[in-house]
Amino acid sequence: MGFVDPLAAIIVSICFLGVMLYKRVNLGIALNATALLLALLSLNWQEIPPVIFETTIDLLTISVVLATFVIMLLSQLYKETGLINDLSESLIRIIKNSKIASSILPAVVGLLPVAGGALMSAPLVDLEAEKLGLKPEKKAYVNLWFRHVIFPVYPINQVLILTATLTGVAMPLIIMRQIPVIIVMIIVGYVTSLWKVSIVENKENSNPSKALDSALKSLLVSFSPILATIFMVVGLALAGIGLAEQGLDVLMASFTGLIILIAISRPSLQTFAKPLKGWGIYGITLATYGAFFLRNTMIDTGISEIFGTLVTNGNVNIILVLMVLPSVMGVITGSPSGGVAVSVPILAAILTTFSPKTASLIYMSAFLGYLITPIHLCFAFTADYFRCSLNKVYKYLIPSFLITFTTALLIYFLI
Repeated sequence: MGFVDPLAAIIVSICFLGVMLYKRVNLGIALNATALLLALLSLNWQEIPPVIFETTIDLLTISVVLATFVIMLLSQLYKETGLINDLSESLIRIIKNSKIASSILPAVVGLLPVAGGALMSAPLVDLEAEKLGLKPEKKAYVNLWFRHVIFPVYPINQVLILTATLTGVAMPLIIMRQIPVIIVMIIVGYVTSLWKVSIVENKENSNPSKALDSALKSLLVSFSPILATIFMVVGLALAGIGLAEQGLDVLMASFTGLIILIAISRPSLQTFAKPLKGWGIYGITLATYGAFFLRNTMIDTGISEIFGTLVTNGNVNIILVLMVLPSVMGVITGSPSGGVAVSVPILAAILTTFSPKTASLIYMSAFLGYLITPIHLCFAFTADYFRCSLNKVYKYLIPSFLITFTTALLIYFLI
């Protein structure tokens, strides 16, 4: 073993991760550095290269890392080619109600899983919410809340992919349990921000049938890469041919979506290469690798024996840990990926296997912790765009968080 007791090494490493993320170190660098620090503290130096090697050549790791890269490239090309603008504009032309428009637009833009992506939907929400006379803090709440409402059931959300992969639970089984939670999130968001607001019709959207047909065609074309990716992920999962176990279903589906996007938009070489010149895609891809590296390092530290003893002695309430650990990690890291990556290896030592209900609660806890943390980029960017303090947004956000978390717990206990 290494120089430090494994439990102490894990605590030190998690604190180290928190400090790095507080200092705005990229999550990919932070997770890999944390895994390496944990290995140096708790393992003999001869044991470290095999952990890195095994993580790197593992087919599941390779598939999920490549899928993350392709999904991020798909998201960036949506922006660079202008397809996301076509998608948003066609929705505005079709929808005739500013209430619906202001809630759907951030959710649609939320289909692109990019860090701080709430800035992309903020101008659209501002335009529609201004017609309703919403205060800045309510505009910020609408943009933040409805942007993220789709994530727990979105098959190409990297955090959902990571949760399914690390827990070994089929993604459709996790999604099915989270559909009722999403329904509650939509209701809570509407009641909190839009319920008693007077309806304003968008006159410019009252188009003749020809213009409506044009908008529907534009919507179908611009949405087709995402739709194809989603349908292929679900179809391959339902086919039961074993691709999900190695992460190949999402990888194949994301490549399909990328090919369709290229065929539709026909980007120039310069446009295609632009996302590849930035750090963003590589940082998130590196974070996915870091999640697997951290998991394997924790396993090799003997964490199962440590936490298994605590459970046997009755010192740990499993349900409480399932709730608190992922949510706290989501708050500290400002990332649901970080929350899941840290929590799953620890929880694997307590649980013999992960069931759909435990995987779902882990995901929802990490997701909701991330949603309300002040270091969440979308939260910070949204408040800044609408020029309101975080405290004013929290007036609406905290009650919504509590109701949603309670719903997730009820689903865990009742279903």
